[in-house]
Amino acid sequence: MTDLAHHIQATALMDTHEHLFKEHEYVENGPDVLNDLFNNYVMADLAVAGASSEALRRLLDANDPDVSGRFQGIRSVWEKCQHTGYGEAVRLIAKHAYGMDEITPEGLEAAQERNRQFRQPGERLRILREVAHLDHVQVDDFCWACLPDESGLDFFLYDLSWVGFCSGQIDAAVIYGEVGVEVKDLASLREAMSAIFAKYAPCAIAVKSQHAYNRTLRWVERDDAEAERVLQKRLKGENISEEERLCLGDWSWARGVELAIEHNLPFKIHTGYYAGHSRMPVDFIRGGNLCALLMKYPRAKFVLMHIAYPYSDELVALAKHYPNVYADLCWAWGIDPFSAGDFVRRMIHAAPANKLFAFGGDTRYPNAAAAYAMQARRWLTRALQAEVDEGLLTERAAMALATRFMRTNQEECFDLVGTRAAIAAHTRRNGS
Repeated sequence: MTDLAHHIQATALMDTHEHLFKEHEYVENGPDVLNDLFNNYVMADLAVAGASSEALRRLLDANDPDVSGRFQGIRSVWEKCQHTGYGEAVRLIAKHAYGMDEITPEGLEAAQERNRQFRQPGERLRILREVAHLDHVQVDDFCWACLPDESGLDFFLYDLSWVGFCSGQIDAAVIYGEVGVEVKDLASLREAMSAIFAKYAPCAIAVKSQHAYNRTLRWVERDDAEAERVLQKRLKGENISEEERLCLGDWSWARGVELAIEHNLPFKIHTGYYAGHSRMPVDFIRGGNLCALLMKYPRAKFVLMHIAYPYSDELVALAKHYPNVYADLCWAWGIDPFSAGDFVRRMIHAAPANKLFAFGGDTRYPNAAAAYAMQARRWLTRALQAEVDEGLLTERAAMALATRFMRTNQEECFDLVGTRAAIAAHTRRNGS
């Protein structure tokens, strides 16, 4: 092992993006062995490769004790997918969590007891901290609440979700139940948004939105008058057009960015590739659609996620051109590890070194997050070693960049010290 490879293995990663189940959910309703292996992004590859919906449904049916039979239904298709980025992560789970060099019916049967041992209190944190060697994880729970997680107060940090607002979804009853503000007009909606941030931003690590799944990333500045007209229709329960939904979404998105600036929170935005299959309008997902927003709010920190794949060249240009843009490799290693490695090398030679974040697993289960972390380390090593082998970097320079990409840039962008202090203070006040 080279010094560079050893350094990357020994450095604790800062994980900027997960969707992890909470401790009680994992312990009480955690994955059986087949869900632990396959209930992740590889399901899309299996479907695209030809697995039937019934075979995929049965594969994940934990109420069916016949793990061999469940696997046999997708075994031939799995052979077609095992070398994709998603498939590599499955193989890493199999090997490092369950000791299987190859997934077989016999191996799955033998792995069931090991699986039960994983679903114990504290195992989730142990896997992430010791096996994945993560400094902390940043979790998007798809909600506003960013409450201290007693299973790891300094370790599990949470994003404040803004996806509903960016999508033009205003649920006055839910907002009232959360912050006690009755939304009657645009002024009271502003008040409610401010109240949400006042309640949850102190313990949040960032703001997050993945509205590219249901609308374009192109942002247009909207004035109060046009947004007010749409809001009144929404509050009355009237149907609104797609253009009206975009109007209200753009207005609400801008207010979220302004509040993120006020509370010193980076704003994370899903760019690029969709999870799943058979439903991706590629014109929605380009990072270049965001230019008007990036110019409007130079004081905001925008973390553009998933390297905007397959429009990664645009993201290199955005990170190079805009001081307020950061590029995040979260999930990218699994989508297309060769492109992710190439992205690292292009970023090194195009953009300032403080603009790149190396890892986020974007998973629900700890063994999957650990596998994606192993994958990230493996491919980051290959990318940086190629730079050394071609004489473009010294090994010392490559190691310094690895440290920066894996943790230093995140420390500079996110207020980890302040967030952890706020979590500790909240815990003391509430007697937890």
